[in-house]
Amino acid sequence: MDATKAKSIIDIHCHTAGIGAGNSGCFISPAMRRSWRYRVFLKAFGVTEQELLSEGDGLVMRRTAETLAVSERVTAAVILAMDGAVDEKGELDRSQTEMFIPNEFVAAETAKYPNLLFGASINPLRRDALDRLEWAAANGAVLVKWLPSIQHFDPADRRLVPFYQKLRELGLPLLTHTGSEKSFTATRNELADPERLRLPLSLGVNVIAAHAASNGRNQGESNHRRFLRLCGEYQNLYADISALTQLNRLTHLRRLLKHPELFGRLLYGTDMPIPNTAAVTPLGFPNRLSPRRMLQIASIPNPWDQDVALKEALGVPEQIFFNANSIIRL
Repeated sequence: MDATKAKSIIDIHCHTAGIGAGNSGCFISPAMRRSWRYRVFLKAFGVTEQELLSEGDGLVMRRTAETLAVSERVTAAVILAMDGAVDEKGELDRSQTEMFIPNEFVAAETAKYPNLLFGASINPLRRDALDRLEWAAANGAVLVKWLPSIQHFDPADRRLVPFYQKLRELGLPLLTHTGSEKSFTATRNELADPERLRLPLSLGVNVIAAHAASNGRNQGESNHRRFLRLCGEYQNLYADISALTQLNRLTHLRRLLKHPELFGRLLYGTDMPIPNTAAVTPLGFPNRLSPRRMLQIASIPNPWDQDVALKEALGVPEQIFFNANSIIRL
């Protein structure tokens, strides 16, 4: 890898959305569309439902790429597909899926923009999961993203061993949600217990714990403590720092940064479009930053530049912003 790429900041945790417009194959469940979250997310992505119906779901990624292109700090972003729950036949179960963003759509759209990277999502209980994984790798996927609490599978299920072995063979890291999930209307948060990641870790998969298991509890113990214990046992366990500046997680980043032994395994991420919502504001840190500094950061127009500046001000060392270059498959 050349020196320029090694010093590029890559956001490894960026979402997209779609309602099925333009034959994208995306869908959002009726329950989710009735939820207040739906309106918030559309606004955060900078689109309206009418615009999507007129121009197609690819509009979200086009605007993401345009906004990212004028960032002075962040070079590229991994755009994450979102697979759904599956039925007993290993086929997509729409009745149990709140949001579906197919790999084919994300792969095709990200290929149009040099600053967007393809993050695949494959429910490992799909009948053809291994074929889908091979396809994703062949079509430029840089990682595989899971959200077990809404995709309804257990990462500790030994039926997933062949999937994990294929991930390792292909050199694809697994980015999987850890901790409580509150962005959907129904979740099984016990499935995002970091302790359930022992199986892929033991098989040598590079696992990235999204949000560093910063919230929630399992078996009477904080998920964050369970995550830290695993870090001590497995050098192939990483984490991203996305969402850790949200108002409901104000102490989480500071707590994580008390572990400098992990700095080589922490990766930069935003959880975009969350930084475009009221859940994240530089004005939420009066106990850490001066009023002048908070206002200065809040005045930065580009959301990626603002996010980097806020995390720098809160003590994130330079190394963490560049770690993704050596982890994800470019």
